[in-house]
Amino acid sequence: MQQPQPVGAQLRAWRQRRHLSQLDLAGHAQVSTRHLSCMETGRALPSREMVLRLAERLEVPLRERNRLLTAAGYAPMYREHALADPEMHAPAQAVQRVLKAHEPYPALAVDRHWNMVACNRLVPLLLQGLPQPLLGPPLNVLRASLHSQGLAPRIANLAAWRAHLLHRLRQQVQATADPVLAELAEELRGYAPPQAEPADPLRGDGHVYVPLQLRNGGGVLNFISTVTVFGTPTDITLSELALETFFPADEATAGALHQLARTLA
Repeated sequence: MQQPQPVGAQLRAWRQRRHLSQLDLAGHAQVSTRHLSCMETGRALPSREMVLRLAERLEVPLRERNRLLTAAGYAPMYREHALADPEMHAPAQAVQRVLKAHEPYPALAVDRHWNMVACNRLVPLLLQGLPQPLLGPPLNVLRASLHSQGLAPRIANLAAWRAHLLHRLRQQVQATADPVLAELAEELRGYAPPQAEPADPLRGDGHVYVPLQLRNGGGVLNFISTVTVFGTPTDITLSELALETFFPADEATAGALHQLARTLA
């Protein structure tokens, strides 16, 4: 089993990941550069309050803040509950309300590794026909989207959508240093790319956003996607939960989704 890094080495790695100099971080955290240097090299042990202050300035995820605290010899601060736990009843109900209220348009909730933890009734209709290994559980949304046996053949603008998803994933890997996300990014990059690959990963074929254009029933559904996160989480699971909601980008898509939803009545 790999031994955890000392707290100083972890702090230095997070500072470098955020592209901050010691002078920059010391100024943000209102500590001397000398003291910060001593903490990073292990010559000084940060107090619990200092660990939390530096973690806040470095925007360290809650899961990793616990690791910093543990490495410094302090008890973890942030708890982690499953969505089914009694303590999570209120946020779990809020998630279900958002997903339900978004019908007749698709919406889903994913964890930190893009595994789907909840969805509304429209999502399974759009996933019909996918092979069981891709449907999980757990159903990994990115894998199901970009795999050649998944949604990829149905995505009309696959090159732009693939580049958009990989760009988002790269940003998450950079922000969280999560090794599972890094492995997922490597796997997805290994999938055979479509013929036309955009030079700019944020380019959307002339759109002001990158749409999802999904072939369905002989037509193409055009979506705008938005992501919602909890604003003040103190639980690790809640801090890592994201709700992705898809809105129709044109009247034809709105009409098709309303018609599709009527099959659920």
